[in-house]
Amino acid sequence: MSPNNYSIPINKWSKDDRPREKLRSKGKENLSNSELLAILIGSGSKNESAVAVCQKILSFASNDLNKLSMLSINELKSFKGIGEAKAITIQAALELGKRRKAKLLDSDVKIKSSETVFDVMHPILGELPHEEFWVIYLNNSNKIIEKQQLSKGGITGTLVDVRLILKVALQLGAIAIILCHNHPSGSLQASKADKQITLKISNACKGLDIKLLDHIVVTNTTYLSFADNGMI
Repeated sequence: MSPNNYSIPINKWSKDDRPREKLRSKGKENLSNSELLAILIGSGSKNESAVAVCQKILSFASNDLNKLSMLSINELKSFKGIGEAKAITIQAALELGKRRKAKLLDSDVKIKSSETVFDVMHPILGELPHEEFWVIYLNNSNKIIEKQQLSKGGITGTLVDVRLILKVALQLGAIAIILCHNHPSGSLQASKADKQITLKISNACKGLDIKLLDHIVVTNTTYLSFADNGMI
């Protein structure tokens, strides 16, 4: 099917080109992102097929599935052929994909580098419109015992309870911890508050022989590691 013919209703296409039939006969890995999305929404607009509508949506998101998952229901509804039910279906499917990735990464994960931390935390923090502060608790093999959210909405000395972090570490028998929070703005600059809370927690950890291995700042596409940059 030529892209120029995507305006033709899908039920007029050759059966081999229809997304559902193509998935059944050739496997899901052989469908494009727009074809997979088209299966979700079922139908397009009066003048465009579902695939054509989905191509426009993906183009708006720079053909980036991470950016697509950040689109609001109202932004999705701005495309002809996408009502609230279809917008919700798209969001639900993308959220399931994100949760699947997070679950896979939770299986017996050993932290080997700052990149591993980013891989674990990006599905949780990368797309949030607000800041959250998390702590990763590790055993003596650097495997994750537990991840916990400590605050939501920003980082200040009043929002992050250092005593609670250490209490949980002792309860879990954690040997080391890693701090992690996100910057929805995309900035990779550590703020004064970021540095202050890191120093405060680092000093508290030393008294209990718990290692503070790193503080990772997550954005939608990349991260800043305090340890990698000699800031811890």
